[in-house]
Amino acid sequence: AGNAGGAGLNVEDVFSTYLWAGNNSTQTITTGIDVAGEGGLIWTKPRTTDSTDSNHKLFDTARGQNKVLYTNRTNVQETGRPLTYTSTGFTLDAGSPYYGFNKTGVNYASWTFRKAPGFFDVVTYTGNGVAGRQIAHSLNGTVGSVMIKVTSTTSNWFVWHRSLNQNGLLSLNLTNAVSADGVITASSDTTVTLENWLNSNGKEYVMYLFAHDVQEFGADGDESIIKCGSYTTDGSGKATVNLGFEPQWILSKRTNAAGAWYIRDVMRGMPVDGDNALLSPNTSGAEAASSFALRPSATGFTAFNDAASQTNIYIAIRRPMKTPEAGTEVFMPTVTSGAAGTQITTGFVSDLQITTYRISTDVNRFVDRLRGFANTDANTGQLLQSQNTNAETPSGDVQNTLWNTGFKLGSAYGGLSMSYYSFRRASAFMDMVAYSGTNGTISRNHNLGVAPELMIFKRRDSTSAWTVLSELDGSSYSEMALNSTIDKSTRNYSANQYLTAQPTATVFAQAAGYDNASGGTYIAYLFATLAGVSKVGSYTGAGAYSLNLDMGFTAGARFFLCKRTDATGDWYTYDSARGIVAGNDPYWLLNSAAADVTNTDYVDPLAAGITLTAAGSSTINVSGGSYIFLAIA
Repeated sequence: AGNAGGAGLNVEDVFSTYLWAGNNSTQTITTGIDVAGEGGLIWTKPRTTDSTDSNHKLFDTARGQNKVLYTNRTNVQETGRPLTYTSTGFTLDAGSPYYGFNKTGVNYASWTFRKAPGFFDVVTYTGNGVAGRQIAHSLNGTVGSVMIKVTSTTSNWFVWHRSLNQNGLLSLNLTNAVSADGVITASSDTTVTLENWLNSNGKEYVMYLFAHDVQEFGADGDESIIKCGSYTTDGSGKATVNLGFEPQWILSKRTNAAGAWYIRDVMRGMPVDGDNALLSPNTSGAEAASSFALRPSATGFTAFNDAASQTNIYIAIRRPMKTPEAGTEVFMPTVTSGAAGTQITTGFVSDLQITTYRISTDVNRFVDRLRGFANTDANTGQLLQSQNTNAETPSGDVQNTLWNTGFKLGSAYGGLSMSYYSFRRASAFMDMVAYSGTNGTISRNHNLGVAPELMIFKRRDSTSAWTVLSELDGSSYSEMALNSTIDKSTRNYSANQYLTAQPTATVFAQAAGYDNASGGTYIAYLFATLAGVSKVGSYTGAGAYSLNLDMGFTAGARFFLCKRTDATGDWYTYDSARGIVAGNDPYWLLNSAAADVTNTDYVDPLAAGITLTAAGSSTINVSGGSYIFLAIA
């Protein structure tokens, strides 16, 4: 696939942001990227201060094993650094002084770029002094940016970007504005032509090449995963950039004046509100929060709090796009009484987490990465409560782990009996959209990739009921409230309330008001049916008889949420961690702060989905009652 182009590859196959904590010992970092076999670049940086070495360190397969360059220094290439490429990431070898990427008490980040046509390439060359030297590359598409470093002698880093004039030059280790010295004189899908001074006879060089908008990725081979462009802020320091996709990683630099380089990513913190977590390639400084923020949207990003009338270049990489094949890739229920600081493994990055206290009255918490999921012990997530109408508030109760395959228990509920639902955003399964209201008809972009069948809305900045819209027949929808037992109010699209048209695979159209009030800030959680993974559906209760709900699963439902729609009813929630068994099955209610109910047997396991028993004839299996449900395998 690497030689054939990007068709069939997803961004998850070629790029990863990974966070870890040093331990002064051997660590295996599993990014899911095959650097050893396909080649590429591993870029690491301490997020907190490492007294041993806080530099940005770059390792690549073209220069060979254990050879490092520093983006913030002019040093020659150094050797002997203990990092080993693997087919699923890399290994940090043991050995004092741990070389600035594995020291106990220090947090680290890495960004892995796999070689792939249409995305990234790394090449080395030896200068020969010949004018017009052409260097071959394997991008097989438009060159978006080039970074060159002399490895055999001290030198600055030399950066060209397609948004600059052909003779524009930036230095990755400096804050200078763009200069008129050239880097390359021409580029094509297969070569770049060097300026003569970057081809000095006998000198050794490395070149990193980033593609621009090569539409060869995804299942149909027609999507791009990287774009290189520029924007200029308005008089208020704001600018909106349309990428055609939602970014997960952005490298940016001011070009019309001096300014630092910045790396932002959603793993360390790039929420739709608030500060960004910044690391600067031109300095060894620790990660810092900044109100100069690039805030992602479904189609790009908006720059906030920059200086007025400033031009910036960027390299932006798309957020994960792969359609999951199993429920375990996108959802994990966890029951634990672990102490504060306990690390819980889910096997995937958590984008949304729902938390409840099991044995006593307490709030139900919704926290998500888009609104600001905590990613260090010091940070807090923005909390919404499903059992009431409260606005969101900061909370440190749940903290994202320092590695990528789980989460870390917060201090407030360590040692208590807690339940956690961890969800990952994924095509055709679940998406999130944060937006500001306009009080006018508007289409909102989303990245679900299919039409959403269950939509949950909450106003974040003020008191407001949760809105739940369930689309099942393509011509009307049921409107309910997650914080309430109220029954449905069916509205046709022609009524122009909430939605003005049937949602599509890319947009949902809102009317004025109704979760679109002027100036209000909102979050929308969108769910859909994905064969073998999730099911949004409806059923009619059987009363005194058991009812088998066939969801097309093979090993039963691990999550089941249901609500009566033709009469009042609670939002019943079951999961396999609490127990979906032949006996009593604990449940809790999203619309209530009450503890688990453990003495009922309303559901039984079913390989194809779930069985509703006759014992639930007065609650979730009322004879003739109409219900909606969301289930995950």
